[in-house]
This record gives sequence, C-alpha cells and structure tokens, in this order.
Amino acid sequence: MKRLALVSTMVVVAATVLVVAQDVVMARQRGAGAAATAPARPAAAEPVPRMADGKPDLSGVWWTGGDVGGRGFGGGRGRGGGRGDGPAPPALTSLYTPAAAEAIKKMGDNDDPTLKCVPTAFGTLNVSLFDVGAVGQIVATPKFVVMLSETFHGYKIVPTDGRPHREEVPPSHRGDAVGRWDGDVFVVETKNFNDDTWIWAEGRVTPHSDQLRIVERYRRVDRNTLEIDATIHDPKMLTAPWTVPTQRLVLAPFDQIMPLICAGL
Repeated sequence: MKRLALVSTMVVVAATVLVVAQDVVMARQRGAGAAATAPARPAAAEPVPRMADGKPDLSGVWWTGGDVGGRGFGGGRGRGGGRGDGPAPPALTSLYTPAAAEAIKKMGDNDDPTLKCVPTAFGTLNVSLFDVGAVGQIVATPKFVVMLSETFHGYKIVPTDGRPHREEVPPSHRGDAVGRWDGDVFVVETKNFNDDTWIWAEGRVTPHSDQLRIVERYRRVDRNTLEIDATIHDPKMLTAPWTVPTQRLVLAPFDQIMPLICAGL
C-alpha cells in the first residue's frame, strides 16, 4: 500500500502505523484521475497569485508531482547548487565534525525516532514541509503562514509581522519559526530545537544538536510551481553550514491534505 511507504519504512517494520491507507490511495487516485481528464492548461505559465497586501500567496497543497510509489512522484527533485547552476553542494554527512562522525558510528536504525512517530526537524525529501512524507499544505495570511504536514499530524505557524523568536517557549521537535519577506521571497528562520529528532530518518542516521538553525527561502515561481532553498546550521555537529539542493514543488490536483495517523509504541 503506497500510503504506508509515505510514513517511513522504519515505522512500517515496527508495525506502529494505524492508517486508512487504501481509502487514502483510492481518494488520491480519483483526484489525480480527475486532474488528468481536465482540460490541459495553456503552455504559458500562469501568474503568481497574490494576497490582498500584494505579497505572493504561497497557499496550496504541494508535492513533487505524485505520491510516494505512485505515478508522477519526483522524490528528491533537488537542483544542484542554487537553481541547478554550478557544482552540487557537499552532502550533509560529509560536513560532520570528527566527534559527531564518531558518535554516529555507534548508532543504528533502531535509534530512529520515527519508530515512535516522532517527527523530523527537517524533511526526509529535503523539504521541511513534508516531514517524513511527500505532501504538505500551506495556508498563507498577511499575518501568518501556516505549514501543515500530512504525516505525523505536524504543523508550523510562521508569523510574518516582524516579531522576534519567542524566548519563553521550551525547545521542541519542530523548533520556533519566524518569517519575513525579502521582495517576493518568503524567508523563514527556525531555531530552538531539542535534540530528540533527526534531520533525516528512514534508515539514514543523521541526528542534530540543540544548536540546529534552519533558514529557508520560499519563492512561488508561477501559479503551479514553488521553489525552496534551505541552509542547515549546526555548529555542534557540522564543520560548515549545509546548503540543501534547491527543491521544486508543484501544485497538487487537490486542495486539502489527508489525515495519516501514526501511533508509536
């Protein structure tokens, strides 16, 4: 069942996932089928939708073109070092400090926090919006941008009114985020993570420290395309910031994500 793969191969092995997988697959296939029979869009890119304040509207359900294991899935649509130009950035694992690399040698798949349905700090497909899945939804307003993950019932509320990070909240799995507009690019800085999660999961041993800080830049290229650039900072674990390959997402043919329940032991 395709939707089980969306959660995590590790969670499946642990048999801790409770999900109405077949219903989700059938519903999504119906939605994709309806989109396939709809009239073809014109060749010219449609303009970027904008909110009442003139800023680009990032709202929509975003994926890489299909669900995990399904037709159109484009997992890992990274585009090299900044929109596909120049050499590819170094791999995250190549930037570990000696101490971090040594500690990681002692870890294995059984240490994966997603076995207990703990979310990742940064998505397994290099998209924080996805968490361990491949679908996410953004709801944008002039004051907040809300990012919803289909897996592990996660969310991130990003204020856009210039307020600073909250000092009174404790560290968390998904951190504390604030956003600002740089022209038509939405910049999100997230920090105040605990160290109980991984950056990746699903068999890839990639923990992080409580000094993790993530800076993302969201740019809606046209109505149907969203590009995301991200940089991972973690001075306790990395010898230099990690530049994430630019990710290109497309607007899904449905306007709501579906519940995907995970119950860890």
